[in-house]
Amino acid sequence: MKVYTNKPKYLQQTVFEEALKLTDNQVAGVAVGVQFVSKAKIKRLNLTKRGVNKVTDVLSFPMFEVKKKSSLQNFISEADPMTKELEIGDIVICTAVAKKQAKAYGHSLKRELNFLALHGFLHLLGYDHLNQRQEKEMFSLAEKILQNCNITRGGHV
Repeated sequence: MKVYTNKPKYLQQTVFEEALKLTDNQVAGVAVGVQFVSKAKIKRLNLTKRGVNKVTDVLSFPMFEVKKKSSLQNFISEADPMTKELEIGDIVICTAVAKKQAKAYGHSLKRELNFLALHGFLHLLGYDHLNQRQEKEMFSLAEKILQNCNITRGGHV
């Protein structure tokens, strides 16, 4: 698992690895991009890509459409022939919103940033929260992954 990011100190690699494990997507060479941006940049992205003219905390941009119960194994032929990496998409996080949310929820910035990165990553793996059942499943999975990685609510990791 490879994470390309402009702020590596913010992310815990094991979060992504645990997500792949618990979703049965342990495929060699998975890669994802995570970029931390300003409010202005995420607002612009939200408007141009989703038609929503407001600041948000996280956006994800998949390289291909993965259904929740499908496996990344189905896309292994899309791996870069030179690097053998399977780039599954990009995640964009607004650092300012993450800071505000961390303070509001009473936990560390690192916990909030890893939660948001994981949230975006689960979207890339085909998870969504369009209804109550999906939301409960996705957020329960995220909490389990974070707990397994010792990133807890209220914790100042």
